[in-house]
Amino acid sequence: MQFNSWQFAIFLPVVFFVYYGLKHRYRWIWLLAASYYFYMSWNPKLVVLIGGTTLISYVCAMKVEDSRDKSGKKAWLLAALLSCLGVLFFFKYFNFFSESVTAVLRMLSLPVQDVTLKLILPVGISFYTFQTLSYVIDVYRGDLKAERHLGYYALYVSFFPQLVAGPIERPGNLIPQLRKETVFCYENVTRGLKIMAWGFYKKLVIATTMSVYVDKVYNDPQNHVGFAMVVATVMFAFQVYCDFSGYSDIAIGSAKMFGQDLMINFKSPYFAKSMKEFWSRWHISLSTWFRDYLYIPLGGNRVSRARHELNLFVTFVVSGLWHGANWTFVAWGGVHGALQVLENEWKLWKKKHFPGSGVAAAGGWRGALSGAAKTVLTFVAVDFAWIFFRANSIGDAVFIIRNMFRNCQFFLPYLWEGYRFLGLTKAKLAGIVIPLLILAVYDYFDKRTDVIGRISSLKTGWRWAVYVAFVTLTICLVVSSQGNVSQEFIYFQF
Repeated sequence: MQFNSWQFAIFLPVVFFVYYGLKHRYRWIWLLAASYYFYMSWNPKLVVLIGGTTLISYVCAMKVEDSRDKSGKKAWLLAALLSCLGVLFFFKYFNFFSESVTAVLRMLSLPVQDVTLKLILPVGISFYTFQTLSYVIDVYRGDLKAERHLGYYALYVSFFPQLVAGPIERPGNLIPQLRKETVFCYENVTRGLKIMAWGFYKKLVIATTMSVYVDKVYNDPQNHVGFAMVVATVMFAFQVYCDFSGYSDIAIGSAKMFGQDLMINFKSPYFAKSMKEFWSRWHISLSTWFRDYLYIPLGGNRVSRARHELNLFVTFVVSGLWHGANWTFVAWGGVHGALQVLENEWKLWKKKHFPGSGVAAAGGWRGALSGAAKTVLTFVAVDFAWIFFRANSIGDAVFIIRNMFRNCQFFLPYLWEGYRFLGLTKAKLAGIVIPLLILAVYDYFDKRTDVIGRISSLKTGWRWAVYVAFVTLTICLVVSSQGNVSQEFIYFQF
């Protein structure tokens, strides 16, 4: 069941009204049943995996807490890690590693047979696995008491708004909220609906429209050259952002209706002025997860300079592998890791040779120009990395990089050829540019203020004028869109 489906349009109101019609002591049962129904709508058989992972991590966490000696705690932690990660590895990475090892052996002229299995990738397995791991690790570290109520813990793992594609919630944030009695709050419900509306706008209007042109080029790169590749790459940057942040907004908005506050997952990432800032604004729940459970345990920045850079690089490579069982994702993570290392080296070199350059930022138009240049440069770097993320293979990614600026010395023919290849018209171009401008304005102000809150505080006439204009524009753009409005969210494959 996808958020952008008629099934969800029926499911959410039913769950909502029944939830608030029940007494507090029964609500967790209803939400847990609804969450498992939501998950089983994809494949009922796969409920065994999420149920098994939940039960194993639940028992292991209690054993960790009850163990009196450190070796016992470590043993139960290891059991949880091996069990949960083992399931994730088997279903998501077995064929990838098997094919990779086979390819290497054949390169060494060793005769080997393919060993692959016909496996279904369980939807959301990477997300709920990370939630169970963070729970057990937090209990092991003493940062959290083990949850003794299996029902509430199972609900934490499977809570339907964020089950399939996050945000990856922390147990210390979500479990206490699920336990707390919630009272119907009109403001929570209306705010949740507004956040959801903005998420649907990003998914249905921008991401779906962009996918038409992106798929056209990236699924057949050999028949597209030059500017068409550049445009498709830029479009994918906005497609993946609006697709995933749109899902996060719908998840956050849905949870808000039930009185639950999920963590913010995106914060105007394309306005970042550095790669480090970008990752503090992009997929925040994942980046902070890797920071807390991989980067810092590796030593973080409390080690030698070389080791620190290695820790950064390894963290991003693992992050890339988390996204998918393909060398394209590993390359994407590696590019981001390398860019982080280069950025750190540049800052150290600049501090050494120009010690006063970072003391105070330039003001006025020079400061604004410098900030804009950094934002553009960061976007270009991020967009370059997206090539590997979207390409169907490393070969396709290399082909695109080598050919995207072919014949650019003939500037006008170069632009016209790309325009022709993509089949753009003035009307289609307006249907792309206008929604992107609205997104840019929203994200620009959202860096500093709560845009939805500010709109909600307007006088009734102005507020409803904004609502009606937004809904009307969204409907018109969806109707005129070339894309499939029921298109699956990109991060469902992870």
